[in-house]
Amino acid sequence: RSALHLKGLVPSGVEDFDIQEKRALEQLNMKSTNMEKYMFLSWLRTTNLNLFYRLVLHNLKQIAPVIYTPTVGQACQEYSHIYPFLAPPNAVDGLYIPLDEVDSIDEIISNYRESIAEGDEPEITVITDGSRILGLGDLGVNGMGIPVGKLQLYVAAAGLNPDRCLPIVLDFGTNTESYLEDPLYLGLRQHRPSDSDFYAAANKVIAALHAAFPSMFIQFEDFSTDHAFGLLREWRQKALCFNDDIQGTGCVILGGFISAVQQAGIPPEDQRILFLGAGSAGVGVAKQLVDYFVIEHGIPEDRAKAMFWFVDSRGMITADRGDKLAEHKVYFARHDNNGVQCKSLEDTLEYVKPTAIIGLSTIHKAFSEKILRRMNEINQHARPIIFPLSNPETKAECTFEEAMRCTDNRVLFASGTAFPEYTIPETGEERVPGQGNNMYVFPAIGLGAVLCKPQWITDTMIYAVAKALANSRSDDEISRNELYPRIDRIREVSARLAAAFIRQAVRERLAHDAEFVDL
Repeated sequence: RSALHLKGLVPSGVEDFDIQEKRALEQLNMKSTNMEKYMFLSWLRTTNLNLFYRLVLHNLKQIAPVIYTPTVGQACQEYSHIYPFLAPPNAVDGLYIPLDEVDSIDEIISNYRESIAEGDEPEITVITDGSRILGLGDLGVNGMGIPVGKLQLYVAAAGLNPDRCLPIVLDFGTNTESYLEDPLYLGLRQHRPSDSDFYAAANKVIAALHAAFPSMFIQFEDFSTDHAFGLLREWRQKALCFNDDIQGTGCVILGGFISAVQQAGIPPEDQRILFLGAGSAGVGVAKQLVDYFVIEHGIPEDRAKAMFWFVDSRGMITADRGDKLAEHKVYFARHDNNGVQCKSLEDTLEYVKPTAIIGLSTIHKAFSEKILRRMNEINQHARPIIFPLSNPETKAECTFEEAMRCTDNRVLFASGTAFPEYTIPETGEERVPGQGNNMYVFPAIGLGAVLCKPQWITDTMIYAVAKALANSRSDDEISRNELYPRIDRIREVSARLAAAFIRQAVRERLAHDAEFVDL
């Protein structure tokens, strides 16, 4: 204390990290709402990084839903109102790149370099434009909470260096009038640009980031559906990049689906899978499930694709429905419907008689009691697979309890948001719901990419991660018919999945890091 000139300036007590962690946990538990907990943890992260991650790692099951879904959704909605209270003044917590300053991107990157310590150049970024945050819509600059939260999970789940993580929001305006009229809104007060202006600006930013940090892993997050596909298509083989909504969601759901198919009680080729929601996440999931049937079960692609049906806001997606389909929907449009057009999920359910229903619609309670009970009736000789994947809980298609009650406790269930365990009244048996949380896969993919530096990320690398996820369940988890590993094993699971990613990258001769190539 003498050397640091601290005598008399701090209390006399000398503490280790255990005592500091105990105090922090006590304060966290005293907060009465999750938003208060979110703000407390944000301040702790920006003032005492080591203590923050120590607290997170030792209490991950409790804290993950606070720093990410579902609490982060509310935090994003209120971001402009709480921003000054999330960190001390002048703390740099990422990049805000307004549309009218894109031409100054080199200056922005230079400013960022000056704000970080030497040797802490970013090795991973999560970037969004806030246009489709979770199931909440266009939040504009308020969407910054998502990159911040995602990168916390990269650190907690996969051990990436928090000093080398860079959250970015492209502040390209918002079409949500309530934000434009909010006097406290922190973003650009203008509507979003045209597609051509969007791509010109976004591509200029990404090109500059890639030039400044050529080995940095870029995760695209929560862009509108068309832009999500467009950016991935443009940059996938030019930079080390990944879209969690398209590739990550598909990967984690594929991992759980592999586990479900193994337990369903019917041959894989007899599965009939009905999707509610045909956005980037839904189509991304379905394409990876097609790959699974082709690779693992030798089903020809055309036949595997024919195992899938989609319902969007206009009903069952068919080639002759009469409307112009978005490009990403064309692949799964039905050509064998013989003129039949189903206008609702209920009608399509009767037409398809699916063995599995997967929801990525953001329509709360879309899997009604009637739908769930009908799924149980259709699948009397197999266990119905029901995956309500929309986030947050207020957008989920059904709850675990509802699915259990309506299927006589036979459901094979995974959700996008966390649901409590369910106790079967008749037996007292406790069942754990599967959560198809992208947290199982995106940290491992990021870790694998940062370590082996592949030229680009292929579908087969993502598939290798999904397969490793299904195979990472413990004997106890398998015996209890759980579809995913327990979240408290996330670091062990992430290491296994990252190893599978690296192994596949080396096998494809795309890994650039000599240490892994020469293993």
